[in-house]
Amino acid sequence: MAIGSYGTIRPSDVSPQDVEIIMNYTPTRDVTDQFVLTKLDAQTLLRPYFANTETGGNAGVEVLGGLYNLILPANQFNALGIYTLYLRPAQIRTVITDCGVLSALPNVKGIIIDISNVPTEYQNKFVPQGLVGFRIEYLNPDGSKIPNFFRVVTSSFYCEPVVTNEVNTSQKSIRYRYVDGDSNLIFLTLSPSSSPTNKPNATPFIGQPNQNIIITNTFFNPITLEVEMVEYDISSLAIALYGNQTKSIDDGIYTIYDSQNNIYRQYNLYEIRDQFNALLYEVRQNRNDNIDFSKNFTNITT
Repeated sequence: MAIGSYGTIRPSDVSPQDVEIIMNYTPTRDVTDQFVLTKLDAQTLLRPYFANTETGGNAGVEVLGGLYNLILPANQFNALGIYTLYLRPAQIRTVITDCGVLSALPNVKGIIIDISNVPTEYQNKFVPQGLVGFRIEYLNPDGSKIPNFFRVVTSSFYCEPVVTNEVNTSQKSIRYRYVDGDSNLIFLTLSPSSSPTNKPNATPFIGQPNQNIIITNTFFNPITLEVEMVEYDISSLAIALYGNQTKSIDDGIYTIYDSQNNIYRQYNLYEIRDQFNALLYEVRQNRNDNIDFSKNFTNITT
């Protein structure tokens, strides 16, 4: 019997709104003690590419998954050194309003979130079935995150509280029901949330009222990029090694030219001798502030 192989990795077509970019700058690789983290605006720095007829997509409207253009603004990447960019799914920090069950289906447990407690830029996610697949992480009272523990949202619908009469007084009288119209409350079911069949009393933890949580999309895996800003790149080094060069015998001006024969660097070459005319040093001095443009390569060679 043949077993088919199926790919599980797909290129992401995530919106820049769902991405956070965290930047760390260090002038050298030796500086590892102090980290200054800066949050960049992903919506202005990240640009998706759109498919066209050549790539087999709908031109101008279909995002070409997995391919994005990252803009590095000069006002933030203006110093020599190493910039580490951490691209991660956007984190939505909010609080659990209540943990409850549905009045019509007491076996369905979930958490209730007041949408007014959600940051304004992310409230458009809190719509029916808008959070399916999102990950929820939980914070301790001291603000630390419970490590390596999360739940996954399986459904999300608007809801409203209803009061029910319970035979068992230990049960909560407030339950919830789904509503079709707009509501400030949304009911999230999570996985896992049901007890295992071999131990019905072992209810999985899904959170508790007034607990702070982090809701994160799962559209892509976090990515770390390193950008090193240097004074010289491969092209400039190649010019210094293999570009045209001239040396003026009379005044000792040494000139290096780029690939277009423009003056790239210019130096003074001279010797230092002692009182007995013995050679002590050969000196090459930078002339960046006093370029002699009469040493143009075309003027010299024609």
